[in-house]
Amino acid sequence: MKILRLEKAKDVNGATEEILNIVQRDDADNKIIYFNGWNGFGAAAVLRSISQVLANMKAPPPELRFDKMIYIDCSTWESKRVMQRKISEELKLDQKIMAMFDKQDEEDNFNGVDHGSRNVIRSVAAVIDQTLRKSRFMMIFLNGSDDELILSQFGIPDYWDCIILWTFKRAFLNLRAGPIRRITSDKLTHTNLFLFYYQSGLSGSQFSAVFQEEAASIVARNPCTQDIDPTMATYCCFYRLFMRLHSLQSTAGFGWEAHAPNFWICDGILQGDRAIEISNALRQKINIECDASQLDKLYREFLRLDERTPFLVFKDDYDFNERRPAYSWISMTSKKTKVHEDLQTLLARASSIFLASQRINSSTDQSECALGLPNGLFKQCIKLHVLSLSYCAFSFSSPPFLHCETLRFLGLDCCTNGDNIVVLDEENGATKWIFLHSLWVLDLRYTDWAMILSNEKMGHMSTLKELNIEGAGSWRYYTSKTHNRLDHLQKLRIIKPTMSTQADASTEDIDNSFMDMANNKLEILDLSGNSDMKNLPTGLTKVGNSLQVLVLDGCDDLENVVLPNSSLRSFSFDGYGPASHWTSTGELPPQSSRPPGADKKKDVRISKISLEGCRHLNTLFLRGLPNLMELDLSGCGIKVFDLRSMMLDVPRLKRLLLLGCENLHAIRWGVDSPPKKWGKIPNFPMELELMCIDTRPAEWVLVDGCARPSIAQHKSFQLQVHVVTADARLARSLWDPIHYCLKGRSKSTAGYFNINITSSSSALFSGGGDSQPDEVTTSSTKAIQGSQQQRHAVVSPSAGLLYGDVHTKITDTPTPTQAFPHPPTRQLDRHVEIGSGSHSMESEVVKEFGHYNLGDLMSVYSQSLHVHDAPASTALPARNWYSLTWCRLERWRSVGVVFPPDADGNPNLGTIWASELLTARCIWSIGGKTYFQSLRHLHLRSCPNLQYAVPVRKDKIPNLETIHIIHCSSLKHVFVLNVEYHGSVVFPKLTTIQLHDLPRLEQMYEGAEMFTTALMTIKIRGCWGLRRLPALKGRQQGLRAPAVEVEKDVWDALEWDGVDNGHHPSLYEVPAHSRYYKRQRLLRGTVLR
Repeated sequence: MKILRLEKAKDVNGATEEILNIVQRDDADNKIIYFNGWNGFGAAAVLRSISQVLANMKAPPPELRFDKMIYIDCSTWESKRVMQRKISEELKLDQKIMAMFDKQDEEDNFNGVDHGSRNVIRSVAAVIDQTLRKSRFMMIFLNGSDDELILSQFGIPDYWDCIILWTFKRAFLNLRAGPIRRITSDKLTHTNLFLFYYQSGLSGSQFSAVFQEEAASIVARNPCTQDIDPTMATYCCFYRLFMRLHSLQSTAGFGWEAHAPNFWICDGILQGDRAIEISNALRQKINIECDASQLDKLYREFLRLDERTPFLVFKDDYDFNERRPAYSWISMTSKKTKVHEDLQTLLARASSIFLASQRINSSTDQSECALGLPNGLFKQCIKLHVLSLSYCAFSFSSPPFLHCETLRFLGLDCCTNGDNIVVLDEENGATKWIFLHSLWVLDLRYTDWAMILSNEKMGHMSTLKELNIEGAGSWRYYTSKTHNRLDHLQKLRIIKPTMSTQADASTEDIDNSFMDMANNKLEILDLSGNSDMKNLPTGLTKVGNSLQVLVLDGCDDLENVVLPNSSLRSFSFDGYGPASHWTSTGELPPQSSRPPGADKKKDVRISKISLEGCRHLNTLFLRGLPNLMELDLSGCGIKVFDLRSMMLDVPRLKRLLLLGCENLHAIRWGVDSPPKKWGKIPNFPMELELMCIDTRPAEWVLVDGCARPSIAQHKSFQLQVHVVTADARLARSLWDPIHYCLKGRSKSTAGYFNINITSSSSALFSGGGDSQPDEVTTSSTKAIQGSQQQRHAVVSPSAGLLYGDVHTKITDTPTPTQAFPHPPTRQLDRHVEIGSGSHSMESEVVKEFGHYNLGDLMSVYSQSLHVHDAPASTALPARNWYSLTWCRLERWRSVGVVFPPDADGNPNLGTIWASELLTARCIWSIGGKTYFQSLRHLHLRSCPNLQYAVPVRKDKIPNLETIHIIHCSSLKHVFVLNVEYHGSVVFPKLTTIQLHDLPRLEQMYEGAEMFTTALMTIKIRGCWGLRRLPALKGRQQGLRAPAVEVEKDVWDALEWDGVDNGHHPSLYEVPAHSRYYKRQRLLRGTVLR
């Protein structure tokens, strides 16, 4: 890589021209160019300017003539997927291609892939490559990630006739110290040319000009801010820098992240109805990544010398006699005990003032290190909007900002009462606290000033929107003060109180204050650190229509949190304790501000959290809750419930309820690889007993009277899982808890699950399962009717009636031959049902090496399977079916093969019951290891395309008892050979065979002799092609001959192998023939000769 220092340009326009001159040289070795700006600053503004110049160039020279210009802003980095989407949008790819992003994002949601890890889509990359390969293009790219990107994986062709111009852009201001080679050697391996300027080559005014251009580029790149005045963005950037410089000089003060939007709005930089929206957007874009020395050097050598800099940051060394402009924002830190006498004049025209003492010492009393402020210090500040005082002393009875009628933000950090402070101006005894009338934000931290929170003073705060109190009083006292006051309060934080509620003598009804807030606009409530709060005020449920953020970090004594049907969007309960900083927006405290570990001595008592019906809730943080046993998130809007980031160190959770969670796509359990031992899974709720998930609409499942699942009482299970979902992909999230519960344990007691894949509103949760299936009966008293088109009846089963065997439609009672066994209905302990409205089945029966899915759960662990009304045409998984005991298949109208090749049978399958599989060619396909050692009942009905039922590999099916097949018009054989075999197959327990309306049936078993040593009954009706019955060889002596019911035409056409082979009509009872024959055009009563 070549490194080239540029020297001529001192502004954005000059740098644009110089870089375009380099591009014009058309050097084949310099196709990927990195621009570092002025030591990392200003690069984005220059690249934006290059894009604009090229776009507006009417007659560009050939070297600057490009078929396509691609400008990609990924300064706020999300993922490679998002970047590829932006490239596709720039190229205006068609909607079919763009839909691939939504489809893959949904797929990744179900896989639990976090947004930052989502990769490019190869098929889209191929389209991008095809779109660009035949054109000459330039791509300008702001890279907000930490790494150089290989653009070919996004689809950007890597060939000679293109230009890639890019820069790292993670922060608004990112000054990098050190040699260029050290910065770039590890990061840039695919770049051809590295361009840079030295920041030292700029004057103060030149730096400010680049600063303004960089701020303007932020506005232009953000859709939310494109219509605002760039000057407004410049001032927001200056204010951000001002706050950072203040925080570096003072050892205490307010965190920038907490009050960024407040400062911009309160100071008046941002105004109007969209002020909050714009401030939130800019807060994410305007960030600074510089070390203290670089930032201090920047201010001293550039900004302080430029008259356009709107702020002043100084310490005790400031010369009050020097000529200076009127600064809008002033920050002063001092080690003195009192302020300079000329400070009042300097502050007079400021709109934001930050004063802090540097005499802070942990071993010294707070009042001893305070900076004394005279009571009239701010009297001349007629424009003052923001005032922050840290470690200052002033008169609480006559504060120095008493007359600041424009004051909107007042922040006091560790301030003390100093009634003995020098008085600059005598105050009128009738003075009213005018500043209270204009306050929007009052922030008190470790400042015990009861007077300002008295009933009288709070009565004057008619415009107050935000109240923050930290390290003073008690939550009960302060919330009682809000009763019938603070009508416009939107944000309330009462954090780390110093007084316990037991010591608080307040007698006002605390619930009334929260009920009063229900009529207001309270959006954020933070009660962190109130460790002796035993119950949430009942009135808190009344603010459900407005409350969006609730933070209860460190509320150790709370036992239950129940907030039903709230408008909550974010909820936090951190048992490790309260965060050190918060944000003034609706975001939870950042991870960097949370305690790193738990206090082992604390006993966090919370046992139940219920946020049922909080349909907007999508952000959750729970940590360090050793006694939490029930979490109810029913009806919440969470898409991916991530136990690695949302719920940490909650070891005793027993019940997890997610009913009516329509948006739920996945649960991430924090299991990256299968652990060797069950007890070694990080962040896994090891004691989980009940998990209930239902993704159908909340109004279906969260209504009064709707049955909820409960833990089965008749049998003890370690874990019970109840799931109803339309999308089969959700089952990917069920594998971990079920697998790690059942693997290597006694499956009869380890786990229970009931998984229902359907969108039907009629699907209900069942209770705990039963270990034994229903006995399938063939009794006509329990028979169910056939399809509506094929209902027939018999007048009487008596053989003495002349027309007793004739099909009529006199009644709806089916004939004995048509009588069909009831399906198995008793769900076993591990049950799967797939019904109407189910979707995504196609992907979930395919073996995926990246994740486990529904196919794995069904084949490995399910005991009973019910598929009905399923729209999918895909067969069931081609896996080893280890545990299946019965399967019920009905009205599956588009499936061709139910169990495909390589679907291996298992020794436990006892019942196959199938009905109305209109396109199925077989139940179990040839190809797998199908032994059917435990198969007892084979019942098939109305499968018109069925050619055979199941294949058999061995020389016997040892436990088959009944075969009942009706209305399968294409069936030729019931059983076929799965391997080459020339012997006989024995059915030692087969007692009953009923066959009806099988006109193409030739024989029961294709290619082998079928021996039924225990056969007692065989009923045949409408099987006109039948030529062989099973042989009876090997029957015990004394066993009565099998009873036969069959048409005479069929009986007469049968073929026999002789008595010696156990295959002769004499071995059967005399058959009962129908008096109606198949022979055409014979009227009843015709004499046969």
